[in-house]
Amino acid sequence: QLQFVESGGGLVQPGGSLRLSCAASGFNLNNYAVAWFRQAPGKEREGVSCINWNGGLTNSADSVKGRFTISRDNAKNTVYLHMNSLKPEDTAVYYCARYRNFDPPGTGWGTPAAYEYWGQGTQVTVAT
Repeated sequence: QLQFVESGGGLVQPGGSLRLSCAASGFNLNNYAVAWFRQAPGKEREGVSCINWNGGLTNSADSVKGRFTISRDNAKNTVYLHMNSLKPEDTAVYYCARYRNFDPPGTGWGTPAAYEYWGQGTQVTVAT
């Protein structure tokens, strides 16, 4: 059974940090690009960051560049999102998703419809 499980979300103060994990089971994550998305209440799901199969290619939304870093450990079948300098506007449910190829799509990397499998999401709340 193919499954993604996100973890690491929680409540953090502005300026704080969190590390989200996305653990895959039922398939070898090494063969696929993976992306993190987020969705805030009343807003569309948006791409946060993506990474190719070996970690050599990444892309991020302008809103998180310089603050968030995506990485992966293929030996652990896991992808991470390191989030620093968190802001209240980062509050959302964060999801990981698997693309169908080794490398993510080009300019369309942040399009949810391009991804095949999704986790259940983890809530991140940035507030005092």
